[in-house]
Amino acid sequence: MTMTRESASFRLRTDALPARDRVEIMREVYGRTVLKVDVDPVAPLAVDMTLRGLPGVGIAIGSSSQLRAHRSTALIDNDDVILLLARSGASLMKHRGREESVNEGQALIMSGGEVGISQIQPGGLHFINMSFSMRKLAPLVGDPGAVFMRPLPTDSAPMRLLIDYVQAVQAIDREAPAEMWHLAATHMIDLMAVAMGATRDATEIARGRGVRVARLRAIKADIIAHGANLSTDQIAARHRLSPRYVRKLFEGEGTSLSDFMLSQRLERAHRLLSDPRQAGATITAIAFEAGFNDLSYFNRAFRRRYAVTPTDVRAAVKKARDDET
Repeated sequence: MTMTRESASFRLRTDALPARDRVEIMREVYGRTVLKVDVDPVAPLAVDMTLRGLPGVGIAIGSSSQLRAHRSTALIDNDDVILLLARSGASLMKHRGREESVNEGQALIMSGGEVGISQIQPGGLHFINMSFSMRKLAPLVGDPGAVFMRPLPTDSAPMRLLIDYVQAVQAIDREAPAEMWHLAATHMIDLMAVAMGATRDATEIARGRGVRVARLRAIKADIIAHGANLSTDQIAARHRLSPRYVRKLFEGEGTSLSDFMLSQRLERAHRLLSDPRQAGATITAIAFEAGFNDLSYFNRAFRRRYAVTPTDVRAAVKKARDDET
């Protein structure tokens, strides 16, 4: 999978394309350019997926109607490890002289450096498709090829955590520091390595730097994606953890869940106050939009964080706009 820039995210939808050009555009963009496969629709083509590129990791989450995707020698430009996970529906994978079905709740790994065929079955497929840099994954696994075309259980702890983490990262729709994307990619590679059967040393490395941290990063990404408007119980339920364990994860970083939620809400409020497009919104409306129910508390917390009041921020934005005119 190739992306135009690090951490880039974009959506591909056939229903957003002219009907007469739909198949050809998706063959070229979705097939040859992004996933490096030849696409042959078997039924009326319907694709809706969101893609993101991270350092050493590519992600595609979405759905597709019945089709045949063929990775030919002419399109191979890397030796990435390809993971296909079926959320619903099924696909028949042909690779290395073998055939394996990937049904709902199952996953399978192929080599992006070799020819292969994926045939999405009647009824279509809802999927998570990921690519991992062989250069970054191989040192952790030893022999990735040993698990190619071998079904992977998706109910194992590393795979379940990888799925949750990927979905939370994919839901982020705002800018974030490059370091965060590098860290997220490292955790995904660690979790994938453990799910594949990492070497003992690699497993210890992954556990030390990844599993617990990845769980916390997944929770943080989920909170950010939802504008810090989730309760502790909701967060715990979404990640299949106890509220107490969620709080302990944050305490392990020397902070608390409530402090993180407050920080995210204040950052959101500051962005809204600094946005000229929000000039017509009252400070009270912005405070409620950011998740605050008490205006006095919001003002105190905002001043403590930024050493200025919300009114000061709004006034500075207005002055800058007036100076430009």
